[in-house]
Amino acid sequence: MELQGRLKELGDRGLGVAGISYDSQDILAEFSRRRGIAFPLLSDKGSAVIKAFGLLNTAAEEAVGPNKDDPAVAADVHTYVAAAGIPADPARIGMAFPGTLILDRRGRVMSRFFETPYFERKTVSSILTGIGGAMEPVGVTRVSTDSFDLVTYPSDSSVAPGNHFTIALEIQPHHGIHLYAPGASGYRVVGVNFTPQPIFRALQMKYPASEIYFFKPLKERVPVYRKPFTLLQEVILEGTQQSQAILRGKETVTLTGTLDYQACDDKVCFNPSSVPLSWSLSLRPLIFERTSRPPQ
Repeated sequence: MELQGRLKELGDRGLGVAGISYDSQDILAEFSRRRGIAFPLLSDKGSAVIKAFGLLNTAAEEAVGPNKDDPAVAADVHTYVAAAGIPADPARIGMAFPGTLILDRRGRVMSRFFETPYFERKTVSSILTGIGGAMEPVGVTRVSTDSFDLVTYPSDSSVAPGNHFTIALEIQPHHGIHLYAPGASGYRVVGVNFTPQPIFRALQMKYPASEIYFFKPLKERVPVYRKPFTLLQEVILEGTQQSQAILRGKETVTLTGTLDYQACDDKVCFNPSSVPLSWSLSLRPLIFERTSRPPQ
């Protein structure tokens, strides 16, 4: 559904789209007709391709197998199949772990993005942000401090439960100023600290390469950022039943937090500091449907 809504933008970037599923041709044809899907949906009969790529979700079969009541099996089913309220049934046997492959014109895999829970998906914009081809920024916030200028924005203007989206933070240190990078012992490394909310889960921050700076007053070498750099923080809007209950009836969600950092110049190290930030996104519904009725 999201891919269909972004089809023209992707085409303008030279990207074609195709989906592959273990569903039958009849199910995919009915879904495409009902939802107006204009790109190819390929039926992987018997999950042959899914198995060849090692992407078969075996928990779907275990969910209805003889060991379905085993605690370890039940835990796998909850994590990989049913955590969002999806019933375990034989019709789900053969499904894949969700993911995206980006190929070049010769069919070589250039990038890949995969999740394990069935209901989690990276958004199109989040994927493009991760490979340096982000769409036009939305919801931009600009902040200026004594040490740097900041431009921050979410990869998407709207998200659905289970979506992986990205918070981008473009930071330009002022002349003569450096901020500390991972590995700088005894200093506050630049990073984001989100306000805890049960509907959001932050993954590990992606840091760009830093440089080693020789701080003469203390005769120490530390990793820092002195040139403009971008931090990418991936966040998940949880798709669990608990999260869906919290989100029910809401039209927007807001993520809040702080950018924590410590800045120094060539002579003085300033006290650690924080900049309060927030990002608001529209909420889209989570769609589980395959086909509502047998095709006529």
